Amino acid sequence: MEEDSESLLAGEYNTDQTGSLDPRLRRPFYVEPRNIVEDSVQDRVSAEASVLNSRVHYYSRLTGSSDRLLAPPDHVIPPPEEIYIYSPLGTAFKVDGGEATTKNPSVVTIFAIWNTMMGTSILSIPWGIKQAGFTLGIISVILMALLTLYCCYRILKSTKSIPYVDTSDWEFPDVCKHYFGEFGKWLSLLFSMVSLMGAMVVYWVLMSNFLFNTGKFIYNYVHNINISDTEFGTNGTDKVVCPYPDLDPHSNSSAGLSYHSDNSTALFNHWWSKTNSIPFYLIVLLLPLLNFRSASFFARFTFLGTVSVAYLIFLVTLKAFRLGFHLEFHWFDSTEMFVPEFRLLFPQLTGVLTLAFFIHNCIITLMKNNRNQENNVRDLSLAYLLVGLTYLYVGVMIFAAFPSPPLSKECIEPNFLDNFPSSDVMVFVARAFLLFQMMSVYPLLGYLVRVQLMGQLFGDHYPSFAYVFILNVLIVGAGVLMAKFYPNIGSIIRYSGAMCGLALVFVFPSLIHMRALRRRGELRWPSAFFHSFLIMLGAANLLGQFFM
Repeated sequence: MEEDSESLLAGEYNTDQTGSLDPRLRRPFYVEPRNIVEDSVQDRVSAEASVLNSRVHYYSRLTGSSDRLLAPPDHVIPPPEEIYIYSPLGTAFKVDGGEATTKNPSVVTIFAIWNTMMGTSILSIPWGIKQAGFTLGIISVILMALLTLYCCYRILKSTKSIPYVDTSDWEFPDVCKHYFGEFGKWLSLLFSMVSLMGAMVVYWVLMSNFLFNTGKFIYNYVHNINISDTEFGTNGTDKVVCPYPDLDPHSNSSAGLSYHSDNSTALFNHWWSKTNSIPFYLIVLLLPLLNFRSASFFARFTFLGTVSVAYLIFLVTLKAFRLGFHLEFHWFDSTEMFVPEFRLLFPQLTGVLTLAFFIHNCIITLMKNNRNQENNVRDLSLAYLLVGLTYLYVGVMIFAAFPSPPLSKECIEPNFLDNFPSSDVMVFVARAFLLFQMMSVYPLLGYLVRVQLMGQLFGDHYPSFAYVFILNVLIVGAGVLMAKFYPNIGSIIRYSGAMCGLALVFVFPSLIHMRALRRRGELRWPSAFFHSFLIMLGAANLLGQFFM
């Protein structure tokens, strides 16, 4: 009997991943009760429930199922405790649960947003602060956090500004379609794909990096190989290196460390190269995983993201405590060891920050599960505050603790873990953590790309193995090419962040808000000027990536 009720539920109710029921999407149905097992009398539903059922059927016949203008109003739809599922066996099952059982408290919502935003960008924040200058970098982080928070707030409110339409199950592409037609929907989808593809390319570059350094650590440990003192870096227990010092222009990507080499080490270095071999080895590991029909197995490992970020914060704190702070303030002129406080390269940081604070394409979904909807704005603001403080803490601590002298601040790498040798045990643990976490998240990102693209093109998330395989080969190929020929995650992040941010962070939220105000006759010139200025900032942010 229980299985019978579950099958009926699955067919007639709109449920999310947690099994919750949306009261606005309920379509109660009726099956004439009859006993197909035996002739004994069974309990029938109450007269009140029968009346409710007839009333809902009346509304459902007034209009087609795709038209919600005459959908049963809320006072007609019974509450969760009074919903019945009629069984062919002659009984009426109550539907347990409802919205209240699936909602999250504010603290869970805040940390869910924090965990979703915390990605690979955190590794590039110290490099971005170096490119902008220490003081201007801190200012840029604060201003970009405020700008992206406001645009995210506008997206969150966008569904509420549409009258006479049930938007309870809408996502941001649906809002874009409402205001701009199919063009708006496809454009929002395109830039959402850009953000996902940019993240997958960055993941491939980082996985190649982490796998390379992890394998190198294990090989050196097994063969008892010690790093030579000729390596360009600091001395002491917490060694910091400069992989590409200006005084050594012949340094290559897999060098940076100097060994007393023999034939076996030379052979290992040939077959274990960060750019020539590792990106291709990952194909064997990850391409088959992308072809899975469901990504539910990999979703179980998303908690590793929180563990990895927590360990990174601990690592940064410990390294800063041991290395101490090394700062000198030169406002506009650089010195041999220090960069000025204000630099014209600051757009490189703003490009990284656009992706670092990017959650705009899924914020409506995340906030739907907040228990107290009236606190959405407060919880969103607290989540952005937490994310901004995390980025500032990591960026400022790494920049300030980078030992100058003897090394120049210009040596800070787009992935700050590259400034620590592969022999560092604590950094090895961080790389191993991040490698495993990224290998579990990468198929999830591929699944999101497939669902969005295949769903729009074919109406099916898995149209055929051939189509899915071709898409995955293109995705993996992009990652391999970037890992081999341009393994600079800072530049990849800033370009993809500025491109998707132009549309999804600055243009669409501003245009949608202005069009909503105009339809209501409430658009005034201060609002039009401010939101037009936001669009100009997004365009300038993108152009700055090419000219700075």
